[in-house]
Amino acid sequence: MRWISLVLVMFCAPGAQAELDYALQPRQIADGVWLVAGSTDNFAPGNGGNIVNIGFIVTEAGVLVVDSGPSKRYGEALRRAIAGVTDKPVEMLLLTHHHPDHALGNQAFADVPIAALPGTVALMSEQGDAMAENMYRLVGDWMRGTELVLPSETVQPGVLQLGERRLRLLALSGHTGADLALLDETSGVLFAGDLVFYQRALTTPGTPGLDTWLADLALLQALPWKQIVPGHGPLATSDAPFVQMRDYLGWLDALLREGAEQGAEMNELIRAPIPARFAGVSLSRYELIRSVSHLYPRYERAAMRRVDR
Repeated sequence: MRWISLVLVMFCAPGAQAELDYALQPRQIADGVWLVAGSTDNFAPGNGGNIVNIGFIVTEAGVLVVDSGPSKRYGEALRRAIAGVTDKPVEMLLLTHHHPDHALGNQAFADVPIAALPGTVALMSEQGDAMAENMYRLVGDWMRGTELVLPSETVQPGVLQLGERRLRLLALSGHTGADLALLDETSGVLFAGDLVFYQRALTTPGTPGLDTWLADLALLQALPWKQIVPGHGPLATSDAPFVQMRDYLGWLDALLREGAEQGAEMNELIRAPIPARFAGVSLSRYELIRSVSHLYPRYERAAMRRVDR
């Protein structure tokens, strides 16, 4: 028991606590609009789950925050980072979707309205606790004290007026079945959530279908945006993220469809060559393996021909 006590003392020591520092550095990308960028790596103890892009908009009426991050510790660091650039109070937290890297920092915003699409609230209710447990396994002590906090309000597509800002809310579904995108009409900044990945392979566990995702991308690309904040990956001022997303989704769809038509085994598809044009896209092989496991059974069922007709 003595060695256990020693380990506990070490983890509780100030030096050990200091290592768990997200060191968030907001970057102003437009008038009143700030980005807190995450890495394009996978979840790991070394990054504490800080792999997501978070944003906030400073208005005359207060601050609107877009997503809360992967842990209570991250959410608290985000509140401090916001206070470092404005003395305006946080008025609302909007969640783009229910995935843990976007919504497990909610505890730090329990004093303000936390809003999401109705489908996101339902998915958090169903999956949130399991996702939090998985995050504890993936990143360890960064999650200390983190508990699921559900949204306190729901939002619908349309215009949200906050101070002088008109914020266009779009209810889409390609990534998880309930995906909120936000266009700040004043600055032209589009917070696309995980409907858009850029230079980082997309994740597919909850997608209703790649065709749905492609349709959502067409809607987003047609908006009068000036800058795109993807859920994961670098800020963009051109349509390059949409081009890359459509290319990747088209390749993935063809790989799965043709594999199913030819009766290929799942193990064959996860070893398929990654096209050279995706060589610079982070985690391509890792996410291909996951996408095949998530999606291929559906493609196999679609390719089956009934023998009773």
